Amino acid sequence: MRGLLLGGEQALDGAAAGIGPAEVTVHWTTSMGVRHPAGADISVPARPPTAAAPSNTALVHAEAAYGRAVRAAAEYAAAHAAAELVGAEVIGTRHRVRALRRHWIPRLLEALDRAGLALEQAEHEDSVRRRWAARQ
Repeated sequence: MRGLLLGGEQALDGAAAGIGPAEVTVHWTTSMGVRHPAGADISVPARPPTAAAPSNTALVHAEAAYGRAVRAAAEYAAAHAAAELVGAEVIGTRHRVRALRRHWIPRLLEALDRAGLALEQAEHEDSVRRRWAARQ
């Protein structure tokens, strides 16, 4: 704001004219089976020697502050995305565990009990047949 007040909008346009866009490279990793951003490398281009210098020191300080802000924003975005992705996976895992505990495990235990009773009955029938065969 100070740079605008001191030099006007033309000074701001002139200060921004020679600077290219920042480049962000996101590094990915996998934790808990979830692929998420591990961090970000930010490259804010320096003012080329051929570009005109800002008309006042407020714009020089603003340029440096904007560079720091871009770095902080990229790092925050990577950390926020990682937290969101891992958090979503935790919630999904929680739902799957709840479904296992409430539905699948009781059904499987019931099937195991039925299979155990059927096996016990089959063993009893076999022992009765063996006793009959031994008597004859």
